Amino acid sequence: MRVLVIGGTLFIGRALVKALLKAGHNVTVLHRKPSHDLGKRVGNLAADRNDSKEVRAALSGREFDAVFDNVYDWQRRTTARQVKATAEACAGDSLTRYVFMSSVAAYGDGLDHVESDPLAPDDYPGAYILDKAQSERALFAMHRKSGFPAVTLRPPFIYGPENPFCREQFFWDRLRASRPIVVPGKGERLMQFVYVKDLVRVCLQVLTNPKAVGQSFNVAHARPVTQKQFIRALARASGRPLHMVPVPRARIEKSGGNPMGQPMYFGEYLDIPAITQRIARARRLLGFRPTNFDEALRETYRWYIRHFKRPEPNFAFEDSLLLNR
Repeated sequence: MRVLVIGGTLFIGRALVKALLKAGHNVTVLHRKPSHDLGKRVGNLAADRNDSKEVRAALSGREFDAVFDNVYDWQRRTTARQVKATAEACAGDSLTRYVFMSSVAAYGDGLDHVESDPLAPDDYPGAYILDKAQSERALFAMHRKSGFPAVTLRPPFIYGPENPFCREQFFWDRLRASRPIVVPGKGERLMQFVYVKDLVRVCLQVLTNPKAVGQSFNVAHARPVTQKQFIRALARASGRPLHMVPVPRARIEKSGGNPMGQPMYFGEYLDIPAITQRIARARRLLGFRPTNFDEALRETYRWYIRHFKRPEPNFAFEDSLLLNR
């Protein structure tokens, strides 16, 4: 198949491109830079996906059998209008799949969501959640109106090799430095994860499964874990001793702790209210079977040890929390 990956140069996109090539597909990526480092077998189209004119110009005269839309612009947002414009630019007689990477966040809040649950309403205050929910509604409206071959995937926190977010590596940095791990409150907030390679396998499954068209799929490990359970799993993967220190969340917040950035105290985005999901539809229609969580974390840890490079962590904020507890 002729496959276009929008945003194929980072994390999910890189893993997806590699898997598509291995499966024998003809792959092109569309991204903002004039070139990529994915190899000569991968075609290159340069455009800002938030600019509908640029996208149309880049796609002029090109047809694809399938499109994976993986991009969200965290600085400028990527709205439903922009997603719809890209989908319309890709539409054609040859298109059999348009796979949109949504998120469990599209539900807004709550636990144990199934795909038939309502998504976040149009007056939801959070931009990312609103954009994902509205984008899904726009794509499925196109499907109902014209048969547009939309499929949406709703992963929770994604982990694995080449993760650009400071999540699992945040804790491994501290474990390897024999540092105590700050646990916000009682560490009982639920989190749900999906291994990037499992997510990519689902991408390839929806590419050819006729039951996938017009469907959304929750894709995750079946069971959520608490924050403490996640840290223990990371420690097992690393083989390092673990010392967790609970710190009241109110004091972390008062001291300026930021769950989304610096000063970071608990991995990027990992201390937010829980949104969880059930995966029965993906199991039933796609035969989805998640990789064992511990096995996937061990594989990720091996990659981290061999390849992960970034500036030396700054522990000053954590030290202030631990000193004054």
